[in-house]
Amino acid sequence: MYDTIVVGAGQAGLAVGYYLKNTDQHFLLLDKGNEIGEKWKGRYDSLVLFTPRMYSSLPGLHLRRDKQGFPSKNEIVSYLKDYVAHFNLPVQLNEAVKSVVKVENNFLIETNKGTYKAKNLVVATGPFQTPYIPKFSKNLSPTINQFHSENYQNPNQLLDGNVVVVGGGNSGAQIAVELSKERETYLAISKKLSYLPLTISNKSIFWWFNKLGILSATNNSLLGKFIQKKGDPIFGLDLKQAIKKNKVKVKSRVVAANKNVLVFQDNSTLEVNNIIWATGFKSEYPWLRIEGVLDKEGQVIHERGESTIKGLYFIGLPWQFRRGSALLQGVGYDAEFIVRKISESRRR
Repeated sequence: MYDTIVVGAGQAGLAVGYYLKNTDQHFLLLDKGNEIGEKWKGRYDSLVLFTPRMYSSLPGLHLRRDKQGFPSKNEIVSYLKDYVAHFNLPVQLNEAVKSVVKVENNFLIETNKGTYKAKNLVVATGPFQTPYIPKFSKNLSPTINQFHSENYQNPNQLLDGNVVVVGGGNSGAQIAVELSKERETYLAISKKLSYLPLTISNKSIFWWFNKLGILSATNNSLLGKFIQKKGDPIFGLDLKQAIKKNKVKVKSRVVAANKNVLVFQDNSTLEVNNIIWATGFKSEYPWLRIEGVLDKEGQVIHERGESTIKGLYFIGLPWQFRRGSALLQGVGYDAEFIVRKISESRRR
């Protein structure tokens, strides 16, 4: 019997593990990956975070090197491995959770290797679980090279000819800029792009965000609601410059597909050779077999990560409490809160 089991040993799960380590709880972190940082390692080769090192660390251990500099994905992979070793966190890898049920006051967690019992369960699988690709993509010819941005590594994966990156988030922006250096590149977006520089007066934009209270704005505050409504800008000006030089051509939202052709919201069409769907992810919990956890839209019902089910917590959700809840920069605040809630419950 464990006091607490954490499902997921990515950044969110490790942050919870750090705070659990400072208690007298018997706990364990389960992860289906082969190694710590596997999700980060699988992302595209050129990925560089837009948050500097001073805002890209988990609690208790800072990233080394220049605080204002921007870490690469490989630096984050090494950092997460060092984090587990430094705090001697009990992580079980290659352990995929098959089902979770609640029997009386305990959770039964069945994995590919066995069954565990715990008084508390923290779901730390994050928001980036199942890649979302529009259903009409199935109408495209099998000769079209198409895949989700999660599976993009570098330009060598593409066939000859043009490429359309679908999605106007930061990943789509970075991928489009990279591809535009060697081929005809289009970026299909659903709303007008907005940009923020990475630095102002030699300081990270996130340093300024912190000074202005943006990083600490909660999800229910007026500022937090305004930021959520606006959505994330594109951090950095590389895409803006590429569009200005006509290296990246902007198209409106993709609404349909037919064989080798994409149809856009403005009724224009384009014959394509490659498509990268930078269209985000869906959160799914098919293994979580407990009634009342999700609403009708499949979203977690919670208050700052504390679910309506006693002993069941979530961490790493977008805007779980504030903007950085799903990022390295802010997940530690939620982890500290959740572990405090668990400790208070145990005392009661």
